This record gives sequence, structure tokens and C-alpha cells, in this order.
Amino acid sequence: MANNLTSALDKKLVLGEDSKDPSPDAKGGSKDDKSLVVCFGEMLIDFVPTVGGVSLAEAPAFKKAPGGAPANVAVGVSRLGGSSGFIGKVGDDEFGYLLADILKQNNVNNSGVRFDPSARTALAFVTLRADGEREFLFFRNPSADMLLRESELDINLIQQARIFHYGSISLIDEPCRSTHLAAMRIAKKSGCILSYDPNLRLPLWPSEEAARKGIMSIWDQADIIKISEDEITFLTGGDDPYDDNVVLTKLFHPNLKLLVVTEGSEGCRYYTQKFRGRVAGVKVKPVDTTGAGDAFVSGVLNSIASDLSLFQVHKGLREALLFANACGALTVTERGAIPAMPTREAVLRCLAQVADKK
Repeated sequence: MANNLTSALDKKLVLGEDSKDPSPDAKGGSKDDKSLVVCFGEMLIDFVPTVGGVSLAEAPAFKKAPGGAPANVAVGVSRLGGSSGFIGKVGDDEFGYLLADILKQNNVNNSGVRFDPSARTALAFVTLRADGEREFLFFRNPSADMLLRESELDINLIQQARIFHYGSISLIDEPCRSTHLAAMRIAKKSGCILSYDPNLRLPLWPSEEAARKGIMSIWDQADIIKISEDEITFLTGGDDPYDDNVVLTKLFHPNLKLLVVTEGSEGCRYYTQKFRGRVAGVKVKPVDTTGAGDAFVSGVLNSIASDLSLFQVHKGLREALLFANACGALTVTERGAIPAMPTREAVLRCLAQVADKK
């Protein structure tokens, strides 16, 4: 099955060439923005080892791939046939223009991208070691994404969004932190659903306490939160991530419409105001886990943007989460994040194969 899934991801997906995608406008992005998902935050270049199971120091060579969690989600939504946009800052350099062009080629509205003449585009070296742990090395001193100012926000793009999605890396440094908070206020005032994936990257924060405080500072404003088991343990100070009571008492808040806990290849757990449960994962042979969580988020947000009633319909929500699990599974069969984001057709083929095996 792994071979079939890998073959479903044609190499042309690096630039998102798919004849079934809606035609882009001048800035990239679909003309039909009734269910627009706008992602805010960092976009960068990931360098991934050309072989698996090695440390960064052991890697013989690296493959360049566009990345950055919010940008990954924006491309993921578009690959699935949805409408998406991205707001962030890159360097006025070759990598920055490459990233902006990749957004456009992937049919993501890039009118919110800004170019900084004084800072470089961020770089990250990422690997999955033989022991299963991911290893990161970031180059941001500072990088352009940290320098986005409130005056540079594409307010019109935010106001068009049905869902406004963001992480926590943009909360670490000023001026980006204040810009992030301002964008959230604009989105909330415009009636957007706020979606939050903390995407913990401890090496980027000054300390563990700063990370915990920063991530939780905007927790209660989100309508949708996606979190991993490790992030639960971190944010709760070591509590059991599999304990529903821990999740419900420490992380679920009264205004939350959906809290999803991802469990890697095992699938996910979900909590809403009305129900909770678990959806099993889709088994594949992993090559590179980079971007799997972002692909999962893309699947969830694309489904919700198309049908806001999913928060209330248990069967529909479970189907959407199984679809999202398949998005994540397909992504780990390729190296890099954005190059591996699957199309809707590939996800449906994957789910059909899963159904046939039952």
C-alpha cells in the first residue's frame, strides 16, 4: 500500500500543477473565496536529509523544500481544492521570491506576503533520527518572518476569510507578536473562525516557561485547536496526554468548538461541546514526517470551511477527521512538507484502499 500511496504523489505537486485546480487570479488563489482559509505566520526553506534515520551531522546531503507550518497549511488547503491565502514576511532574496512564487503556483493567494530588504528568509534543517526523534536547526538572527509589522498586514485578505489560522512561532519576537495579535483582532471582528496549532518549537523560545506562557496567552481566543501528545505534556507540566480529564479540565475552554489531539500514525482524538471520540490513523510506510501535522490541519480546515455544521454533526466530523488522517499519512510518504501535500483525489484513493482492506 505504501508504494501505491507514494506513486499517487506525482513530482509535479512540488508546484501544485493539477488540471482540476480552480484558475488562479494574478496573486494566486481561487476566485471563489466564500470558504477562504487565511494562514498567518512563517514561511521558510526546509533542508531535509536525502536519506532517512540520520542526525543532521550524519546527513550526507540535503534536499531543499519550502516549508513553515502556516504556509504548509495554506498550500495543503489549496491542494485539496479549497481556497487559501497566506500572510507573512520573507527576505528580499532569492529564497524569499522562490517561496512567494511557490505559493502562487500552488494557487494560494500571496497578496499578504511582504519582502524585507534587511533580513534574510528563514532556514531550517530538519531530520527524523533513527530513534524516531525529530531534530531541528534554525537560522533566524533575525529572519524576515520575525519582522512583519502591523502596518504591513493585508487587512482586506483577513476580512475575506472564513477561517483564520496561525501558530505560536509568530508570538516569540516583536514586532511580529504585536502584528499577530492585531491580525487576530481583525479576524475575530470580521466573524472569522480562529484556528490555532501551537506547533511547539522549544529551541526558538528564550525558555520553557516563556514558551508555555506565550502559547497559552492566546489559548482562550481560539475556536479550533490542534495539539499533539507531546504538547499536552509540555503545556500541562507533565500530565498524562492520554487522560481525557487532563484535556477537558486544563485545555478545553468554554468557547472552543473543536479540540483535536493528534497521535501520529495512531490517528487522533477529538473533543467538542457535544461529543468526543477517537478516529484511527491510516497506516503507511513513513519516509519523512515533516509536514504531517500541517497536512492533517489542512484536511480539517478545508472540510470545516466547506461545511460549518461539522461542529454539530458527529458522523460528519468523524468523516472529516478520517480524511485529515489520510492527508497526514500521504504526506509522510514523501520528503519535505509542501512537496508532499496531497490532492483531494489522492486522499480519496487512499481512503478507498483502506476501505477495501476492511
